Amino acid sequence: MNELKQLVDFRQVLANYRVSDAGKELLSDVRLVLLAAPTSSGRNTIIRELMKLDTYHYIISDTTRKPRMNDGQLEQNGLQYWFRSEEEVLTDLKEGNFLEAAIIHNQQVSGISLRELELARQEHKVAITDIEMVGVHNILEAKPDTTVIFVSPPNFDEWQRRLLGRGDMDPAEHIRRLNSSLHEFRHALDQPYYHFVVNDDLATAVEQIDALASTTGLQPTVERHNREIVEELCRATEQYLRTVQ
Repeated sequence: MNELKQLVDFRQVLANYRVSDAGKELLSDVRLVLLAAPTSSGRNTIIRELMKLDTYHYIISDTTRKPRMNDGQLEQNGLQYWFRSEEEVLTDLKEGNFLEAAIIHNQQVSGISLRELELARQEHKVAITDIEMVGVHNILEAKPDTTVIFVSPPNFDEWQRRLLGRGDMDPAEHIRRLNSSLHEFRHALDQPYYHFVVNDDLATAVEQIDALASTTGLQPTVERHNREIVEELCRATEQYLRTVQ
């Protein structure tokens, strides 16, 4: 993939990016839920189940990259991403029409357009999306009442079964994924804004996320129990990595 043609312009606008006044008004009227998770946590399965409730609007991000082949099929506009030109995205950024956006490897810009949140408002639905943890801070700055949820596997052995069950994985790639996940465990545990949901039983995980999204919330004992599971996963991952590195 080639470097962004307007890389310098994107860097300048993102360095001082601010959501427009109209965007800030929109954000105050929409409930937003972000799902962060380590690899093989079942986050995408949970989102598919939540979408069956018909109370959620799944956010489709914008990107400047071209569609790719995925499992033998070309990605479709409006399904995996909204595929847009550099000029279109840059114009919207200058006008403050994104919730957040980032330059990825100097090759593309991807982000959440306020257009998607407007659709959620019109539909009277909760806006929801999966997100990499690096993007959470910027979103919280723009919308402090965002609900941020960390989805966790139930224990180390089950997590490895799910991860390795996807097929042959090079040992170096396995270690890389565990190191990345360990960083995510630590980060989530260190931040005060994360809620923890354990994906052991799918129906229970969906129920808990729905409760958090609807502001009903979880019982403090459930919150503590879920956090303790993530703490134990973090310790187990640290121990495992010490034995193989």
